[in-house]
Amino acid sequence: MDFRKLLLLYNGDVNNSDITCKSFHMNLIFLLKGLAIGFSLAAPVGPVGVLCIRRTLAHGSKRGLIVGLSAACADMLYGIVAAFGVTLISDFITNQQQWLRLIGGVLLLILGYRTFHSHASTDTQVNGTNGQIRAFVSSFLLTLTNPMTLFAFAAVFAGVGLDKIIGDNWSGTFLVLGVFLGSLSWFTLLTALVHFFREKITANGVTLVNKIAGTLLILFGVFTLWNYFIGF
Repeated sequence: MDFRKLLLLYNGDVNNSDITCKSFHMNLIFLLKGLAIGFSLAAPVGPVGVLCIRRTLAHGSKRGLIVGLSAACADMLYGIVAAFGVTLISDFITNQQQWLRLIGGVLLLILGYRTFHSHASTDTQVNGTNGQIRAFVSSFLLTLTNPMTLFAFAAVFAGVGLDKIIGDNWSGTFLVLGVFLGSLSWFTLLTALVHFFREKITANGVTLVNKIAGTLLILFGVFTLWNYFIGF
């Protein structure tokens, strides 16, 4: 038996083990960074947050979680574009951001109008599969038609060392996975908090929340359309 060969093999195994440990440690760091990014970017209560609160009150926590899941999926998609530099998609979003603002603004106005004129007695009856699909699609499109989300992810990713994941698909994957989980965590927390107070709110209270939420959504829509018109 050649002991030198055994020693070389042993050293090779140790080196490979060290590389694996370092790779796991780095991926874990990117996962945690993604969690923090996803949570922090989702936390400011915007149109989707208002929609999540309103639908949790009107239909229950399941509908609120569906809204959060759709927003997290849209955030993950934007995270993929920002992290992996999908040029075709990012160029399309950049070039068509004005039209995306128009679509998003109109969608906000429609949702705001329907929310403002809805009533607690009729809202709670519509909670089937079709309603859940509509909730997912509308929230997904609402998040997706905000081009500033992509720019926010690109800016934050650059701040946490985007250059370190270029060419490293695993690190990018863990970062994007963290974004999804972080965004979903925020909406899960928001839904749980709203659900906790849901039982304490009367039908008149839900109607008042609908009026407030509808007004906020309409204001978000007007602001989005204002940005669209001054952009030309």
